[in-house]
Amino acid sequence: MSPLEVRVFSEDGKEVQLKDIVLGRWTVLYVYPKDNTPGCTTEAKEFTELLPEFEKLGFQVIGVSKDSVNSHRKFKEKHGLKIKLLSDPSAELIKALGAWGKKKRYGKEYEGVIRSTFILNPQGEIVWKKINVRAKGHAAKVLEEAKKLVEES
Repeated sequence: MSPLEVRVFSEDGKEVQLKDIVLGRWTVLYVYPKDNTPGCTTEAKEFTELLPEFEKLGFQVIGVSKDSVNSHRKFKEKHGLKIKLLSDPSAELIKALGAWGKKKRYGKEYEGVIRSTFILNPQGEIVWKKINVRAKGHAAKVLEEAKKLVEES
């Protein structure tokens, strides 16, 4: 299934297809493992800090994780986040994007969310992606890629 067809939950708890949110706008869609964990909080805060610069370029920034709509609401309130967050409890979108796979922690292997970022053009096509990113400093790197893509278009 195309990521655009996948149904997720918006911040107000409504079930929507990704295409309803991304078509017609440049979009940074980043996938992260869990609300209120150190790396995910760092990444969300950095994207929030740079949101005005993304918006000047015509971009929206959206984070997606398996966490519930309620968890996202608390996460945003606690850290003053301004980015949109989508809830994908089944991980269907995460898997369709290729941001799910084998991970290793403390010598144990398991399947889970792989921190990843995608840039979608206004037609909803993925025009840039980075799988398995480091949270700290990542938002600034994505902003540089966004600038390049806008210049080329």
